[in-house]
Amino acid sequence: MITFIISIVLLIAGYFIYGKIIEKIFGIDSQRITPAISKPDGVDYVPLNPLRIFMIQFLNIAGLGPIFGAIMGAKFGTSAFLWIVFGCIFGGAVHDYLSGMMSLRREGASLPELHGAYLGHVVKQFMRGFMVILMVLVGVVFVVGPAGLLAKLTPDYLNTTFWICLILIYYIMATLLPIDKIIGRIYPVFGFCLLFMALGI
Repeated sequence: MITFIISIVLLIAGYFIYGKIIEKIFGIDSQRITPAISKPDGVDYVPLNPLRIFMIQFLNIAGLGPIFGAIMGAKFGTSAFLWIVFGCIFGGAVHDYLSGMMSLRREGASLPELHGAYLGHVVKQFMRGFMVILMVLVGVVFVVGPAGLLAKLTPDYLNTTFWICLILIYYIMATLLPIDKIIGRIYPVFGFCLLFMALGI
């Protein structure tokens, strides 16, 4: 319990102290208009309620963390504690913040476009290919992981293959439809459930 309390204190301190340092280095402009307001397209750039956006981002960050984090803790002990706490403060949080703010400065550009703007056309094309490979690998984890868990919690006829197909259909629909139609409605609910579960623990 002491380790848990220390980790919570460190994460909160990291947010308020290190977060302010990163914010100062980056130099934010609170008056800058987001692409959802400056160039709404009804698909990717859609204004959403701030609470909804928070829940979407919370779910994106946490993902399978509550499950795999517990497994890492049981398997690796203290090293998992160091990885989760310091990795979040100095790695994950900084990466998400800076990549989001850099995208905002470039009117919502994706990572390959950001690389191209700073490092040239060749790097941009390389990053496009590299991102496809990364997204396939990440996609596999975020399809197979939940499918395996759901298969264990449901009757035998709802096997892993069934859940993989269902999750893939959802992914395709969430990609093709405007962000406020599926992701903007479903993610906040799951995000709230995850937050409620974390507080319950």
